[in-house]
Amino acid sequence: MLSPLKLLLVAGARPNFIKIAPVIHAIWANNAACNGNGRLIDCCLVHTGQHYDSAMSDVFFRELGIPSPNHDLEVGSGSHASQTANIMRAFEPVCIHEKPDWVVVVGDVNSTMACTLVAAKLGIPVAHIEAGLRSFDRDMPEEINRLVTDALADLLLTPSADGDENLRREGIPEAKIRRVGNVMIDSLIAQIEVAEAIGTLQRLGLEPGRYVYVTLHRPSNVDIRENLEVIIRELSSLSEHWPIVFPIHPRTRQRMVAFGLSFDAQPGIRPLEPLGYLDSLNLTRHARFLLTDSGGLQEESTYFRTPCLTLRPNTERPVTLTIGSNRLTSVATLRADITQLLAEHSRLGQTPPLWDGHTAGRIVDELLINARQ
Repeated sequence: MLSPLKLLLVAGARPNFIKIAPVIHAIWANNAACNGNGRLIDCCLVHTGQHYDSAMSDVFFRELGIPSPNHDLEVGSGSHASQTANIMRAFEPVCIHEKPDWVVVVGDVNSTMACTLVAAKLGIPVAHIEAGLRSFDRDMPEEINRLVTDALADLLLTPSADGDENLRREGIPEAKIRRVGNVMIDSLIAQIEVAEAIGTLQRLGLEPGRYVYVTLHRPSNVDIRENLEVIIRELSSLSEHWPIVFPIHPRTRQRMVAFGLSFDAQPGIRPLEPLGYLDSLNLTRHARFLLTDSGGLQEESTYFRTPCLTLRPNTERPVTLTIGSNRLTSVATLRADITQLLAEHSRLGQTPPLWDGHTAGRIVDELLINARQ
């Protein structure tokens, strides 16, 4: 019988946790079904600590049923360069000690690229979940992380056809590309009933379809005072007719304080602390529309067919635009785009192919099939 397949699963930031959880559950299902006839998987979870605030990370482990990490690198914040270097420095001895068959990375954060670099230098195969996504905007740090990770990874697990095409165009061999679907939707489907049971809307005094859900944190929106002022002004105007639920990211809160901005005079806006995954799912599912710059919420709103305005000039998830309920907006066009969206149907788009809740099982199958013996 083959020895167990050893995986190092890397999670560093909030979206990673949502994507890692179903993979861990699929690994447990594989091991339970083996009965001596298949290959067991030894799973070791590494938390880089890129998000170190309990409200931004620990709650996701609890809600998604992820076990405590085997290794917590506790790198904390810093510039992109220093954070990447600190992750690499801390991750290398973990790889040397654990001797994995695969390092599995997800998404596009600094942890993704840093751990890929370490594994590649050590000759350890890397599998990248959510490979091939491109915004074609190299001013975004995430785009650099995607390009470097995909150039070095040995198995590129894509969520949609555009990801496959991007990788082919960049010269990635066809043998490395596997379209498996969107693993984030696995978590969503698994948690819908649990989320509904916690009564988010009742707790916040909201009616389905009668509020707007807002999340903003990207530097282009919150680090530039003029842009943040316009956003707050437009939200304040909208709140006269629509309740707005706005869990404020730590970065956004810091910038509002620094710029002397607030929602104190706007009772229709409910600024909240960052929410857990289940509360966010409920708010996304039942909102009239979302205003966000988050990649994950573009996907979740597409699954629910909830209209979404993404406050960015581009998206690495074009399938949410071509098939889903998402569209791009800007500070300059925000008011007009909100007006147009409110004049349209409250449910838009379709669910993309392979967003079916079974992606993690396909990922585990590919890891087993492509493992070095």
